[in-house]
Amino acid sequence: MSIEVKELVKIYGDQKAVNHISFRVNKGEIVGFLGPNGAGKSTTMKIITGYIHSNGGEAHICGINVNDEPLEIKKKIGYLPELNALYYDMYIKEYLDFLAEVHQVPQKKTRIENVIMLTGLELESRKKIGQLSKGYKQRVGLAAALIHDPEVLILDEPTSGLDPNQIIEIREVIKAQGKDKTVLFSSHILQEVEAICDRVIIINKGVLVADNTLPGLRGQFQTDSLEEIFRKLTHTN
Repeated sequence: MSIEVKELVKIYGDQKAVNHISFRVNKGEIVGFLGPNGAGKSTTMKIITGYIHSNGGEAHICGINVNDEPLEIKKKIGYLPELNALYYDMYIKEYLDFLAEVHQVPQKKTRIENVIMLTGLELESRKKIGQLSKGYKQRVGLAAALIHDPEVLILDEPTSGLDPNQIIEIREVIKAQGKDKTVLFSSHILQEVEAICDRVIIINKGVLVADNTLPGLRGQFQTDSLEEIFRKLTHTN
């Protein structure tokens, strides 16, 4: 498997933000990672990518322990965080060139052009990042996650700020990448999850409450509505 999480725990003060979560995601899978705000999704993703440490349990990427070899892990992961931090004073190509250099990408000029085309940045590619709309900044973040052709993609709200046409375009990019990569994909837009994902993991208050295929969940809850399933698993009076 490409992602394996075992009994993961993260504590902030008196709160268990992540409470003994375990799951696996294999190569070629696109898995939706869902939960209400504050459920622990972004915290789990940050642990998997090595940005923060857990208080217990383990996370492995392609068989490598995240805590043991953090630099090796970052070579294998493309990460688009919810808060997409970018260098606004850099031009798009300049920024991607910088990242390609960091990752020691071979034939980097060709790779940069390919990623720009893949994420639909051709018309904006000569602009500074700070001049872009929110949607195009999100595309730059996705391009940055893809620049080194990683084995695993961790995408936290990748369609945030995009208009309906852009959402469809980025959806197709993610689906294409999922054919030979492992993709863990978080979104509050349940229609996007239904359109993209093979399987859904749902967490609530730091606890895993569902891990199943979409047909499996629909059969379990006797409804075709992912929204209804989500509410049943996460809604509290």
